[in-house]
Amino acid sequence: MASKAIEDVLFPGIDVRVQGVNASSDILVVEAVSTARPGRCPNCRKQARCVHSAYQRTLDERPLGSRRVIVRLRVRRYFCDRKSCSRTTFVEQVRGLSARYRRSSTGLAGWLRSIAIELGGRPAARLCRRLRLTAGRTRLLRLLTAPTVPDRAPRVLGVDEFAFRKGCTYGTVLVDVEAGRVVDVLPDRTSETFAAWLTEHPGVEIICRDRATAYTKAVREAAPDAVEVADRWHLLQNLSAAVEKTCHQHRDCLRKRAEEESASELAEVPEVAPMLLPPTELPRTQIIERTRHRYEDIHRLLEKRWTISAIARRLNIDRKTVRRFRDTDLDQLLVSARERRPNGVLEPFKAYLNARFTEAQGQVSGTRLFLEIQARGYRGSRQVVRKHLAALRAGTAEPVRADVPSPRKITSWVMRPRETLTDSHNERLLQVRLACPDITRACDLARAFTDLVRHQRGHLLLAWIRQAAQDAPKPIRGFVGFLRQDLDAVTAGLTLPWSSGVVEGHVKRVKTLKRAMYGRASFELLRARVLTQP
Repeated sequence: MASKAIEDVLFPGIDVRVQGVNASSDILVVEAVSTARPGRCPNCRKQARCVHSAYQRTLDERPLGSRRVIVRLRVRRYFCDRKSCSRTTFVEQVRGLSARYRRSSTGLAGWLRSIAIELGGRPAARLCRRLRLTAGRTRLLRLLTAPTVPDRAPRVLGVDEFAFRKGCTYGTVLVDVEAGRVVDVLPDRTSETFAAWLTEHPGVEIICRDRATAYTKAVREAAPDAVEVADRWHLLQNLSAAVEKTCHQHRDCLRKRAEEESASELAEVPEVAPMLLPPTELPRTQIIERTRHRYEDIHRLLEKRWTISAIARRLNIDRKTVRRFRDTDLDQLLVSARERRPNGVLEPFKAYLNARFTEAQGQVSGTRLFLEIQARGYRGSRQVVRKHLAALRAGTAEPVRADVPSPRKITSWVMRPRETLTDSHNERLLQVRLACPDITRACDLARAFTDLVRHQRGHLLLAWIRQAAQDAPKPIRGFVGFLRQDLDAVTAGLTLPWSSGVVEGHVKRVKTLKRAMYGRASFELLRARVLTQP
């Protein structure tokens, strides 16, 4: 009865008989013998009848409590009775306990493989030591084998890229959108590789993708009958970039209106005798000095007739940055660099502080001004106020700029649903619309397109394109040109329920695995971990 109870605990449903147990403080050695029926030859699958011999195998089993378990299993070697079979003898394998060439039980191997899938090499080895499992990182990684990819592609296939090294090398992840699982991982993002995969795995009917042209080319070559679906989130992201670029181009309109409003408000304030302050000069901050040096380096190379691409490679910067430094005056670049500094909590109160400083001819206490603006709602520290007063006395104080919302902030107001905006946001957006007709037009077109996306009204897309092509700002017209080039996929994205949402989720998971291991491990191991994780 005792051995039967041990068999039920250690080997439930397995054809073995426990013959003895030797226990120590940290190891449990179990003597067992196979009781299964004669096995089948692994080559010809004929069931054996004659026993050749028997020998003892040593297997590591899953720990029992705090004790390591070792199974000494006695198994039989059989003759293969079929004369045409190339195998003379073979060893029986106990189902659920042993496997060929394994020194661990099937259950323990499953544990180790699950740990390796979740953690990889070294982290998995550290956890195994905590769990009293004997396994090194090499053995754990050897358990990771990528599953076989099905011969046919899923009906709805999602494709997207991910970066091995951002800006340099990329891979491709393929996802079964209906099942929500990764199908395969490709080592690059070229159209040739993806087209070859589609050719080897036919059957795809719908392909969800972003605006990557390489994938479009591959689909047209290898799966011309498949319906391409442009992802709605990427469409809104591209539109958001066009709206933000429009706001950047017309920022002077916003600043001009804000300065006019500030001037009208100051006209109502009684005049105060101005105080002559030292001339303002830019502080020697790191960003200011870096802008000066970059301007000098670029113009020195331009004088030597270097091309823009050569300068970008030499200085390791983008070509657009080279063009901006070539076409913009140094003073304007320095002012732009100065304006990058964060405004902080003191910015709304700088106009009041400057006025009080001028009124008192500089003879005013920082503590007194701190208490005054604190009564007006200031929540910052006293030291910030004192630093601003010191900058006023030294002539390095930043001039008070008109309160102009940033292009990104304006874009967020435009792209968000109207019901989510507060009254203050609606008021500020109204002021922006009154300041610039081009931003107003971009706002109206963006909101109309957003409604098409959110309500999937693809049948109205052509009407929106014709309307936007008439008088839209230049960035919006560029977005319209992209829609015309990919009209069928965009229309499908605004009509069909499929999207790349599940693909983006898997891309995030791939990035997590890649950052934990890639660069120290191979692409094959990364692919195995991606495909084996649920």
